[in-house]
Amino acid sequence: MKNTIWMSYDLGASGDYEGMYEWLDGQGARECGSSVAFIKGYDHGAESLTVALRRDIEGAVALNKRSRIYVIWRTEGRQKGRFLIGGRKGAPWEGYGQQSNADDDET
Repeated sequence: MKNTIWMSYDLGASGDYEGMYEWLDGQGARECGSSVAFIKGYDHGAESLTVALRRDIEGAVALNKRSRIYVIWRTEGRQKGRFLIGGRKGAPWEGYGQQSNADDDET
């Protein structure tokens, strides 16, 4: 089975970007901005997309505890997203926008 995916990667300051770039180039990935790639037709056979993708990346890229990789794909007419490696952290933009106050009184 083949899927089109978008992938965001943050390997940290001393991450294995060379390994990631080699893997992405081998997949025919296209650049979509800083640390974002587009892969059309990633072939994962009968295996789950996320299982195959994680296995492939872990086999090609030296990852550490700071590495984060997020993938977005379309399945059954819906978009899905998931961290393959690492997880979510606080957003650098938190606190910049105006927040609505749910406790406001109305008259």
